[in-house]
Amino acid sequence: MQARERILIALDTSDAEQAAQWVKLLSPYVGGFKVGLELVHAAGFGIFDRLHEAGASRLFYDAKLHDIPNTVARAVRAIARMGVWMVNMHASGGRAMMEAAVEAARSASEPPLLIAVTVLTSLSSQELREQVGTRRGASNQVVHLALLAKESGMDGVVASAQEARALRKSLGEGFLIVTPGIRLIGDSAGDQRRITTPSEAVRAGADYVVVGRSVTADADPVRKVLRVVEEIEAVETVSEHL
Repeated sequence: MQARERILIALDTSDAEQAAQWVKLLSPYVGGFKVGLELVHAAGFGIFDRLHEAGASRLFYDAKLHDIPNTVARAVRAIARMGVWMVNMHASGGRAMMEAAVEAARSASEPPLLIAVTVLTSLSSQELREQVGTRRGASNQVVHLALLAKESGMDGVVASAQEARALRKSLGEGFLIVTPGIRLIGDSAGDQRRITTPSEAVRAGADYVVVGRSVTADADPVRKVLRVVEEIEAVETVSEHL
């Protein structure tokens, strides 16, 4: 996989025109775009066609599905008809929910990749214990849910790059790891807690890195995304010589 193909740009906006402009500007330099709830709820499901028309070949629908198995399965069938490349759901929905989603995706003519969300990168271990009620810290909870997702037939997981090394060790090769919370050195952390750089993420075993405000809020998004490409290429060059 080329370095640029690993980069997914988060279209975190409610402005459909702005999102289309980002796609037109950045599609030659990245592997795909993440479409989140803000944009879908503001622009409607027609946004997927519009972004395809703007030049997006791969769209990752950050739907974060979490419901009873039958409802999630029906949602996956509908999403597959929109030409989405990847869609996610919460692994905490359980094995039956994920298995139903996998079965629904396989029935589609062009099945999307199914990715399980483990622990949101905005949550710390302390918040997991005190607010969510799990006895595990963030890293252990991520690995636990990722193993459940793999056993359920999912294609990969969304997880912080800080857990990517442990995930790769536990899950082996071939199971996708998608890492949000990516920031370049000097960027603001924003509302993320467990963040890391593109090079750290890839070095730890991530297949895809999701980059949002670090690129889209920059005065020169192309220049910024090329920095991300160069950083990933440097890691891959070093790996090839080890």
